[in-house]
Amino acid sequence: MPQPDHVSALPLADPAALDEDLKAVFAKCVEKLGFVPNVLQAYSLRPQKLRNFMAMYNELMLGPSGLSKLEREMVAVVVSAANRCYYCLVAHGQAVRKLSGDAELGEMMVMNYRVAKLDRRRRAMLDYAWKLTVTPHDVGEADRAALGAAGLSAEDIFDLAETIAFFNLSNRMAYAVDMMPNREYHRLDR
Repeated sequence: MPQPDHVSALPLADPAALDEDLKAVFAKCVEKLGFVPNVLQAYSLRPQKLRNFMAMYNELMLGPSGLSKLEREMVAVVVSAANRCYYCLVAHGQAVRKLSGDAELGEMMVMNYRVAKLDRRRRAMLDYAWKLTVTPHDVGEADRAALGAAGLSAEDIFDLAETIAFFNLSNRMAYAVDMMPNREYHRLDR
């Protein structure tokens, strides 16, 4: 049974009516990916919020950090698994498959990251992501100390926390507007 056909339960902006900067972003997506990610289409309802979302995403996921791009995508998937966010599990699960070259790792991150053979650093990061998502009120100094002991700097811990927080926000937006992932993600990097 296929997923629902809509991008979002809310209306989308007419792509032809978007400002030139957003048209250029959409065109670049089509050029690089072959499609416009549905999250961008959903956010097009509020163009300035789309710009803000893209700026934050690009800074967190592509900007300088002691966390690798793969590690940041793994965090996105673990947060989304804790929240059961269909959109982000599909989209970021595909990113893990692509960046790691390992379809099984992508599936483990989606279903149960604890079964994956991870080094101490990544295990600590993903345990922290899960805890901060599921029981944020229980996070304390011992958790930050464990991250430090696993090799994360203060800056890395900050970047990790911000990435976790961003994907908790993203997951809730996906739920709130019933956002569906692009079907293309299901077939990529398998």
